Formats: sequence, C-alpha cells, structure tokens
Amino acid sequence: MKKPNIYISKPVPPEVLSYLEEHASCRMWDGTGTASRERLLSELESAEGLLMPGGGLIDRELLDRAPNLRAVSSISVGYNHFDLDAMSERGVIGTHTPSVLDDTVADLVLALMLSAARRIPELDAFVKRGEWQRGKGLAEDANFGSDVHHRTLGVIGMGRIGEAIAQRAVLGFGMKLHYYNRSRKPEAEERYGAVYSSLEEVLSVSDFVVMMTPLTPETNRMIRKEHFALMKPSAFFINASRGQTVDEEALVEALQTGVIRGAGLDVYDPEPPRGDHPLLKLPNVVTLPHIGSATHATRFDMAMLAARNLIGALQGDQQVHIVPELRHLAEGKPE
Repeated sequence: MKKPNIYISKPVPPEVLSYLEEHASCRMWDGTGTASRERLLSELESAEGLLMPGGGLIDRELLDRAPNLRAVSSISVGYNHFDLDAMSERGVIGTHTPSVLDDTVADLVLALMLSAARRIPELDAFVKRGEWQRGKGLAEDANFGSDVHHRTLGVIGMGRIGEAIAQRAVLGFGMKLHYYNRSRKPEAEERYGAVYSSLEEVLSVSDFVVMMTPLTPETNRMIRKEHFALMKPSAFFINASRGQTVDEEALVEALQTGVIRGAGLDVYDPEPPRGDHPLLKLPNVVTLPHIGSATHATRFDMAMLAARNLIGALQGDQQVHIVPELRHLAEGKPE
C-alpha cells in the first residue's frame, strides 16, 4: 500500500519522526522553530497530512494550496486556529491533543496562584538587587503576600484541566471551590465539594479566579470591566486559557486602580504582548510566555499523540482525537 505524503511544519523528536516514517512518506521543516506561513503554503501541494504546532492558521487560503489534504493534526489542545467551516466543506479532518497535558497545565496554574499571592517574582528581584538586609525586608508589611491555603477558588470552565486544578487546590491546599461551567459536574461536586454557581457568584465569592474556558465565539471577551468590578479587592485573577477570553484593557485598569489585588497570566492577546504593554510594567502581575504545557515530558507526549492522531485519521481510525465539530467527516455523516 502506498504511504500517504505528510508535511511536518516543526521539528519533532526522533522517536516521533521514526513512528511517522513507518506509516507515511515524510517531509519535515529543517529550520529552527516553525516553518513560516509562506514556506508552509509552498510545501502543501502534494501533502495528504499536516502535522503542526498550535497557532498556525488553517484557513481557506491554505486549503486552496493543499488540494490533496485529508487531515491536519495540531500539537495542541485548543483548535481555534482551525477554520472549521472551511475544513468541513473541504472534507479535511482536524485532530488535537487533549488530556495528555492536563496535569502539567494544572501544576502551572497552581504555580501562578502561589507566585502572584506570595509575590515570588517581586521578592526574587528584591533579593537579587541586594536590597535584603538583616533586620530589614521580611518584617515589613510592604513585602507581605496573601495566603492561598483555605481560601476560595473559583474556576471558570470546569473541563479536564479545571478538575485537575480542583484536585490540587482542594486536596492539597484545603481550598473551597466554586465553579461556573456550561453544564454541572456531579462527580467534581461529590469529590471536591465543588459548588456549581453563576458566573457572577463565582467572581464575587472567590479569592482566586481561574480562567480555563476554551476560546469560542461565546467566550471571546467573556470577562470584562463589569466582571472585574464584582471581584474582591483582595482577589487574584489567573488566566491560562486564551488571552482573547479577557478584555485586557479592563484587566489592566482593574489592576492599576486596585479593583483586584493581582494577576497571574500565561496567555495574552496578541501573543507575545508588545514590549510596552502595561501588563508587563505592573508589579502585581506575574507574566509567563504561554508555557502551560512546556515540560520536556509533556511536549514529547503531545507530539507523539499528534503523530498517532494524524496517521490514524489518514487510515480512517475514528478513535483518534478528532475535534468534535469535524467528527462527522470521519463518520461519513452530513454535518
């Protein structure tokens, strides 16, 4: 049987490439980072499959340049970079990598909570500047932080990662938990004592609000000025979902004016933020470069899962992680 042609737009670990080469005829970008948009478009004329990191736009322009494309596998959980209507029209299956990174992202969210509350980056810089002197610094109120243990956590978007965060927060830190989600999660309520609440209640009762929704038309700019106004002045806002789920101007204003105490961010709109962005100047904000899943082990597992997704999709395997909106293509059903 003739092997399908696939293009890999970012270098993958040797073990992943070896797996792909067993099942497909592979061409891989051999430069640093990810292939440019221009390069990607030039490589897709004969490609039946595409393996790519999250973020690269799969739109009508790309599909026009890839007449033989049957499947796109994204090394990411989110798939808002897929033009789902265009892919559905062209019969191109899209896959993603859920589950494999849940624990790693949950770890990072707790790290953001602790770093923001205990002011870790600020105090790290304080020590490195040589400003910590015996008898000075630790006893000054100006350097005090906030407790995390036994406080109230509010999770907006109780998916797999949300539940992993809940496990750490409730069982590890004794936190109370409120959550807002499209549907109730009875198992999470029983296991963690989670309270299903309105968005407004989650915001008003929580000491830490964690944003974990996927980016959809409904969640775009979901948290705005009026929502920050509902939060406690002592509260922290944590975002590890997508930058577009929050009105950043409203977040900056809330942080600058004391509407909320602080924030921990792993995502922005756009990414990376411009160098003079106010969020990068505020001492009460912990900023990370979108590293939620960035550990060696997890990124390897994501790449391998994406490879298996791509080969499976090209072979007609319906058990791979096809994005829900495109599953009808694999099942041979009308949209």
